[in-house]
Formats: sequence, C-alpha cells, structure tokens
Amino acid sequence: MTDDHHIPVNSQQSRAVATAPIDLSKRDLTVDLIRVFCVLLIVVIHLLEVGIGTSATGALVVSRTLELQPWFNGASWAGQIMPLFFVVGGFASLTSWHRLRARDGRAADFVRGRILRLSLPALPLFLFYVVAIGVATALHVDPALLQTVTTGAGAPLWFVAAYTLVQPLVPVMVRMHERAPRATLGILLLAAIAVDVARYSTHTVPLGLINLLFVWLFAQQVGFWYADGWFARRTWLQLVVLATVCYLALVPLTSVGPYSRDALTDLNPPTVPLMVLAVAQACVLQLARPALAALMRTRGARAFVSVAGTRLMTIYLWHLPLIIALAGIALLIPGATPEPASSAWWWSRPIFYVLALAGVYALSIPLGWFERPRPLQAAPSNAVVAICAVLTFVPAFVVLQWYLDLANAIIGAVCLGVVAITLNRRPGGSPKLPKVPIKMSVE
Repeated sequence: MTDDHHIPVNSQQSRAVATAPIDLSKRDLTVDLIRVFCVLLIVVIHLLEVGIGTSATGALVVSRTLELQPWFNGASWAGQIMPLFFVVGGFASLTSWHRLRARDGRAADFVRGRILRLSLPALPLFLFYVVAIGVATALHVDPALLQTVTTGAGAPLWFVAAYTLVQPLVPVMVRMHERAPRATLGILLLAAIAVDVARYSTHTVPLGLINLLFVWLFAQQVGFWYADGWFARRTWLQLVVLATVCYLALVPLTSVGPYSRDALTDLNPPTVPLMVLAVAQACVLQLARPALAALMRTRGARAFVSVAGTRLMTIYLWHLPLIIALAGIALLIPGATPEPASSAWWWSRPIFYVLALAGVYALSIPLGWFERPRPLQAAPSNAVVAICAVLTFVPAFVVLQWYLDLANAIIGAVCLGVVAITLNRRPGGSPKLPKVPIKMSVE
C-alpha cells in the first residue's frame, strides 16, 4: 500500500509533470501518515466490533458489539474513513502515474504494479485460509460457527475487490481529469445516483454493487483534485464551509432519504453518501495538513510511518483473522473472556489492541516480502495484464458477495498464484516466490 507521491501541483502544471523530472524532496509524507492512520483506525473499529466471550452462565457469546451501542449510527459516520483512504489513494496514484510517464512507462506497467501490490499480499492469506478451513472441516468443527468466523475474517477482502476495480483505470481517469475535471466528477456522481435510484426503487440490493466502480472512482478522482492543489487553493473558511455543508447533507440523506443511518450498511454496496463524505474528508485533510506536516518532521513519526507504511496491506488483511484467533485463545484462559459489551470487556480492548498490533507486526516480518518493491521485467501485453486484474478481482468479489469457504479460498489461492507467476517476473529469470510460512499465521 505504499506509493510514490509528491506535493500537489496545480492543474496547469499537470501535463508538464508528465514529462519533467520529479523532485523526490517534495514527497508529501502527510499522505503516508493518513494511510497508516486509516488502517490503524480500522483495526480499532474491528476490535470493538468483534465480540467473542462468555456470558454469566458460561455460554459462548458471539456478537457485533459495536453495532449494538445506541450511539453507533452517529459515530459510524465519524469513523467511516474508507472514502478518505480512496482520496489519498487517488493522490498517490496521480503522482505515481506522472512519475512513470516521465520515465516513458506504459499504462500496462502502471496497472501491473498496482495489481501486484494487491494480489501478492493477498496470496498468503488465501493459502492460509485453504489450510485453516480445510483442517477445521476435517475436524468437523460446527459448520455454523465456522461460517460465522470465516465470514468475519474475510470481510476486509472487499477492499481488494474495490481497489482492483479503480486502480487499473487510473491512466484513463487521469486523462479525463486533465481534459474535463468537473465533467468527470459530475458524470461519476450522476452515474452513482442512477445506480442507487435503480437499487432502491426496485429493492434489488445486488444492483448497488455497480457502485463499487462509480463511488470509489469518484473518491479517487477527488484525490486527483487534492493532488492538483484545488483544496490547497481554498481559504480555510471555504474549506470549513464546504466540509460543513457536506456533513450536514448526510442528515437528510440518511434520515429522509433512502440511505441507512449506519455508515457500515452504506459501505457495502457503497452509496452516494460516501461520495459526499469523500469531499468533506478531503477538506478536513487539507485543514489538518499543516499540523500533520509538523508531526511528520519529527523523527519518531517518520520512523513509525516508515515501518508501518511498508506493511499496510499485511496489517489490513491479517488483523481480523488475528483478532478472532486472539479471542479464541482467550477463551482457553479462565477469566480472560468477559461478556461482550460488559464493563470488563470494554476495559480489555486496549490490551487486545496492543496484542493484535504486536501479532500483526510479527506476521509482517515474514510476510512483508509480498509488499516489498522489486525490479521487474517489462509488463506483458495489455490483454495479459487485464486478465490478471480480473483474476485478482474475482476471488475478492466472490467473498464480498457470498462468503469465505474452502472452495472460495482455493479459487482465490489459484487465481492469485497465477497472477503472481504471470506478473512477478524479475530480470534474468523466473518469478521467485518464497515459501509461505503458514505456521506463522494464527491457527
């Protein structure tokens, strides 16, 4: 989840950046910081959402604790930071594409790099699920319990599906942004509205999956505007007013309108309110940028972001399986599993958070190879890269639409294995994939 990115340039400079050398001293470290912040916040939210413990009678209790709180709906819109993640992803993608074009790179090279950054870290996860679900099935673990666990553990894979949709389109969307930035945003907004109208008027939820494309492309496009300096050229008052209008718009959209007051429900399938939230969060990001830049001038912040930023996909993909595994281990320790939502359970969350981060960091040591940049041969043909993008998208989408079981885990492992072999070709030889240390994963 790392990218080459730089301080915003204005729209008049966009074409010049494509051919002029890029000054690495202008790297915007605040974007790295925001990415790390977003992923760590997701870990916090999932830690509070997964409630596994024992009741006063000793019975096993599995609940979505966070969603049961009376304040959850309002808090969900404050904690829904996925639009912001796609905004900063758009920022990074625009500047990375400019860098590649400055080196006479092709669109296929850019897409190949993006697909590898998604598929390679996901490959060991699917291999782990093949082994873990296969063993659990052979041991005749209760199918209902197994499905509950795997459904929760596989939830983060929706991001792989969504990002695989929008990232290969960056070269095309950048061209549209350079030619007609306002029209491009408007078309994406109208398309997303049309999808939602069709979905809610026909009560056909699967129609909303089309907005995996339009909603997240819109957020990515807002990131292009951020990279071009549009938000930087606004006064602080203009940013405050725009952010306030966007946040206030969420009230009628989620109360009078058809959308849920729960931001989690409006996430999958994604809906128009997330597009409004993307603009608001871009404004807040610009307002906070001076403070974030000051923080990133400290050695401690730079060191932390440097370590975490190179392992973000590992942290993101593995944190939920690890949280579930830790909860399972705690069940074996007397008194370590208070009833979810109880006072003792809430107080135990910081301890679990530290344990989860420590566990993910330990996993990232062997699995970090899958995120490490490496010299590669020139990308194969556009058709081959496109097929690999589809092979990366399909298993994640299958898990998103249905659930994670042994068959889907095998499909994912095979598809991503083919992508790795096809795209991860290094100069002077065949792709070298290390043995995936399954035993390092949580059983």
